[in-house]
Amino acid sequence: MRRSAALAVPFAIAVLYAAPAAAAAGDPADAAPSDGGRAHGSADPLFRISDERIRESSGLAASSRHDGVYWTHNDSGDYGPEIYAVDEQGRTLATVALAGEGVEARDWEAVSVGPGEDGEPAIYVGDIGDNFQGGWPDIRVYRLPEPRDLTDQTIRARTYTFVYEDGGRDAEAMMVDPRDGRIHIVSKEVAGGVYAAPERLDPEGANTLTRVDSAPLYATDAAFSPDGAHYAVRTYWSASVRDASDGVGGRVVDRVSLPESDQGESLAFSHDGGALLAGTEGPDSPVWSVPLDLPAADPEDGAAGGGDAAGGTGGGAGESESSDTTAATLIWTGVGVAALVIAAVTLLARRG
Repeated sequence: MRRSAALAVPFAIAVLYAAPAAAAAGDPADAAPSDGGRAHGSADPLFRISDERIRESSGLAASSRHDGVYWTHNDSGDYGPEIYAVDEQGRTLATVALAGEGVEARDWEAVSVGPGEDGEPAIYVGDIGDNFQGGWPDIRVYRLPEPRDLTDQTIRARTYTFVYEDGGRDAEAMMVDPRDGRIHIVSKEVAGGVYAAPERLDPEGANTLTRVDSAPLYATDAAFSPDGAHYAVRTYWSASVRDASDGVGGRVVDRVSLPESDQGESLAFSHDGGALLAGTEGPDSPVWSVPLDLPAADPEDGAAGGGDAAGGTGGGAGESESSDTTAATLIWTGVGVAALVIAAVTLLARRG
C-alpha cells in the first residue's frame, strides 16, 4: 500500500507516540525506528528484483518446490493478477497468471506458501489491503497449486472470502502455517492484531477471522519458518521472531533491525530458516538477507510456546490484552493531543 503525503503527519505522530507506548507494553523492539534490536548486518542486498514489470514488490515467499526461488507480486495499481518466480540473482524465472471465479488484483499485499487441501505445496495470495481503512466489505485470499515447472503459465486459483470478527480493517501481512495450512492475517494499525482463519475454509461463504493476539505498530508483512517452529512479523523498520511451538502468540526469541528502505513491505524466511529476507517496493528493488540467532528447540520447555492458535496466546491472554490496552491508551492520548494542536494551528491560520 502506498504511503501518501496526506498520511505523513498522522503517521509521524503515531510513530512518535508509539515508541514510549510500546516500551511500556514491554516490546520496544517492535515500536520505533530506533528500536534497539539486533543490527541487520551487511547493508548489501542479497539480490535485486530486476524485472521492469515488478515495480511494487509487496510480498515475498520462499518456494517449497524449488530451492533458491522466491515468489513475489505487485501491489495495487494497473497490474494483472500475476505472481513471479525470482531466483537469488534477481532474475524472473516464470510468470504465473491467476484465473478463476472471483480472482482480481484489487489490493494484493502478501504471498505465502503452505500445504493445500491435498497436502501438496500451494501458493496463497493475499488480496487483503484496504486503502479505505476498512471500507471493503470483505477481503480475499487466492490459493493455487505451486507449479512443478517454472514456466510462464496460467493456473486456476480458488477464491476464499474473509471478514473480520470486529469489523473491517487494513492489512498487509499474511502467513500460512506450514504444519496445517492455517491462514493468519496481521492488521496494519496503531494497535494491530493477529487474526486466525477457521481451520476448515468455506469456499462458498465468508470465513470469519478471529483475533488471537496483538501485533506491532503498522505491520507490513509476516511469515512462518519452513518448519513452522517460528514466525516473524515486520514493520517498516524492524522484525520480531516468535516461538510457534504451541501456535501463534509465543514469546519473542529474536529481534532485528531491518535495512533502511523506501517502503519495506515484504518478508520471508530463507529456505533453511536461518535468515529473514526483507524487501521493499520500487523499481530494481533490493532484497536483504538478515541472519537470525534462534535458540535451539526444547520440547520440554512448556513456557516457550504461546497456547492454542485459535484461542489462546503466549504469556496468557490477560497479559497480551493488558499490554495492548496500555499501548493503545498511550498512543491515542498522544495522537489526540497532537490532533488538537494541529486543529488549533489550522484555525489560527484560517483566521489570519
